[in-house]
Amino acid sequence: MSDWEEKRTEETKRVERGLGRYFPTVQAYRQNSASIRVRVIDKQFEGKTREEREALAMPHIMALPKRTREDITMIILLAPSELKTKGVHVLTNHEFEHPLMSNL
Repeated sequence: MSDWEEKRTEETKRVERGLGRYFPTVQAYRQNSASIRVRVIDKQFEGKTREEREALAMPHIMALPKRTREDITMIILLAPSELKTKGVHVLTNHEFEHPLMSNL
């Protein structure tokens, strides 16, 4: 089990199910009492800018319950090919996979 998987809650599983209706791979966990992290992996993000990806994802995120939505502090929108590429995607993905201990 990955480090982040141990941090899944019923709330983050609802996020996964809600967004999972629109995207093939959605993973979420609660980093601490004030922070939920979400990773969405979908081939439709391939070759798109961050703004274009957000335009695809944000309507669905905005449909989540307000209290949950307000706790989402990290949203990673990746194309499958970016999981193993160099650059910012790798660093962000690594932080999702291996979250640092939170002080909260």
